[in-house]
Amino acid sequence: MYTDSWLCVKPVDGTDNAEIDFGTTSLKPRNTQQRQQQQQQPVIEDDMAKLFRAAIMGPPGSGKGTISKRIAQSFGLLYLSSGHYLRESMAAKTEAGVLVKSYVERSMLVPDHVMTGLMLSRLEQVSGHSWLLDGFPRTLSQAQALNNLYQLDLVISLNIPYETLRERLSDRWIHPASGRVYNLGFNPPQAQGKDDITGEPLIQHDDDKPEALMARLRHYKDVAKPVIDLYKSQGVLHSFSGTDTDRIWPYINSLLSTKMHTQPSDTCHTHTP
Repeated sequence: MYTDSWLCVKPVDGTDNAEIDFGTTSLKPRNTQQRQQQQQQPVIEDDMAKLFRAAIMGPPGSGKGTISKRIAQSFGLLYLSSGHYLRESMAAKTEAGVLVKSYVERSMLVPDHVMTGLMLSRLEQVSGHSWLLDGFPRTLSQAQALNNLYQLDLVISLNIPYETLRERLSDRWIHPASGRVYNLGFNPPQAQGKDDITGEPLIQHDDDKPEALMARLRHYKDVAKPVIDLYKSQGVLHSFSGTDTDRIWPYINSLLSTKMHTQPSDTCHTHTP
């Protein structure tokens, strides 16, 4: 099972009341008419063509990035990674991207209101597509904001043992600029220590090292539990447990095949290969 990072924290001084323009979504208060239109949006979408909206959750090193790409390729879903979108915003030096960079440079987590503004703006841009979210929502506040606009059809939760996570992360190397991830065990770079596309050096994050991993996992569990409970109560949560992505994938593939054709309503399910 897989999942990765999280984003949320105390805002940098002076940003609490900032009016940051994220595109079609901003931090500016919406009037009553706009709120009513947004509340009606899920109903409008249900009446239109059946769009499929899903999200994937999991702890650092769970492999959700790999699973997400397989889902996107197999079922034609638009893959929306919050990590990729953050990097794009920073590289483009947008107003929101500059704000995000101010947190990243201080080794701080991006606050909920900033993350939510960025992602909801992105979702408005692709409102006519079926999609899969990776890395958002990470917190209950983000999940509630998303829930106000979109009803998810499926949430996949990946769970794998600590020892497996530790082994994976100790072998994980990253290309900082693009976010491309390599694993020396099953997905090594073509040239040792170099990105396959650019040839630039790969790095290993300090928080991927064993001494920091336990703290990251505790943080993930604390933050993810209320989100998981929310989606469980809505009957859209499916949990998968195991240690091998290739063994987990057929179960996820089967579930998506069923959901995207019939979309039966059901309660939380746990799948253990």
